[in-house]
Amino acid sequence: MARAEHRSGPDGEGICVPDDCPCEIGACTLSKYVRTTNESRGDHHHTLAETETAVAEMLSGMSVDMESMAAVQNIYRAANAVRKRLESSVLAPHDLTWTGWVVLWVVWIWGDIETRHVAAEAGISKGTLTGVIGTLEKRGLLKRRTHPDDARRVLVSLTAKGRKLMIVLFPKFNEEESYVTHSLSSPEKATLARTLRKVALQVEP
Repeated sequence: MARAEHRSGPDGEGICVPDDCPCEIGACTLSKYVRTTNESRGDHHHTLAETETAVAEMLSGMSVDMESMAAVQNIYRAANAVRKRLESSVLAPHDLTWTGWVVLWVVWIWGDIETRHVAAEAGISKGTLTGVIGTLEKRGLLKRRTHPDDARRVLVSLTAKGRKLMIVLFPKFNEEESYVTHSLSSPEKATLARTLRKVALQVEP
């Protein structure tokens, strides 16, 4: 492919023209990725196959554990995709964030529970939990009270409204869980659950 002629502006500085890249003297400031994105005239979501091919090409010749990398990347990608779907299909209509849902779930399962334990179970910081609990409390879904044995500790529990919401919402949430695993057989689902549990136990404190 012939290289495009480099263009100059009024001040003599090079003008980057994406349609003409790569320019004659290599003056373009746009990266290859940005030029490609510009050409697509909008956001382009790369497929899993495209991403795997690009990564394999980039890391060709490097001494890396490709199988482990692929496993972790797919865990991350799958988790993000599932979270986005459940947020939009189940949680958004009830004005709930993913973190808010997880906090409600933890409190629903464990009942009267200390806030520090909620943070640990939900995998969030105490600061983040404080904001989430405040929001859920204002909506009448959670209530806080001082621990009877130690005034410095705080217990949190669901209100009647919060319990009703979880009873209504969880079946819908589970329907989406069934949808996202629809392509797997029952034995495959069980194997996946066991495998991911092993990964979680490897890295969780």
